[in-house]
Amino acid sequence: MTDSKEIKLYATHPHPCSYFDDREAKTIFIDPDMSPSHAVYSELSRRGFRRSGNHIYRPDCNSCNDCISSRVPVSTFVPTRSQRKVLNRNTDLTSKIMPTLCEQAYDLYERYINIRHRDGDMFPPSREQFNSFLASGNAATEYLHFYDDSVLVAVAVTDVLDDGLSAIYTFYDPELSRRSLGVYGILWQIKYAKSLNLPYTYLGYWIRDCQKMAYKSDYRPIELLINSRWVQLD
Repeated sequence: MTDSKEIKLYATHPHPCSYFDDREAKTIFIDPDMSPSHAVYSELSRRGFRRSGNHIYRPDCNSCNDCISSRVPVSTFVPTRSQRKVLNRNTDLTSKIMPTLCEQAYDLYERYINIRHRDGDMFPPSREQFNSFLASGNAATEYLHFYDDSVLVAVAVTDVLDDGLSAIYTFYDPELSRRSLGVYGILWQIKYAKSLNLPYTYLGYWIRDCQKMAYKSDYRPIELLINSRWVQLD
């Protein structure tokens, strides 16, 4: 097990920002050859790190601090009227929590990326990318599968931390827009964290001026990591 005092950090060279065309980004990540303990991984999450495949990282940009870690305190979370409608709209779905991804997951992921994210870093999708990004979880990872009868319609990848769930990624059937399955996946994880008596659901980076990342403030109350302190967004 790796102690937090032994963790080595590395920094990338500046590279194009994934969220703003006119900016460069820089990332710091822990040594990928190290295997942090569950307690250390949880502490890293509290300090604003995220996991992507085997990499645990956080932004470290020279002139920009717009990527702000966010989490929902599940005991005080109150769904909005539209979020309650999403929950009601999906009461017919069944859920299964699995330690690995089911066989149908890649086909669903491929359709999701091809239709919803043709302009993103993950296009075009591939098996290799899918395996390195999502299938290579750790001991804390759970795969939440959602079915309409026997048809897989969504998958949420989540890590169980000491103090909450870390929502890693959700993909779903892009043709079922009326169900709002991305929203449903987050709401389900908030409810799941509460059932496990875990206080938080970590949603990753909130970016106010980026439409595809700003939605996280729709889940209230929400806490943001600002100047190394978690504060509640007004």
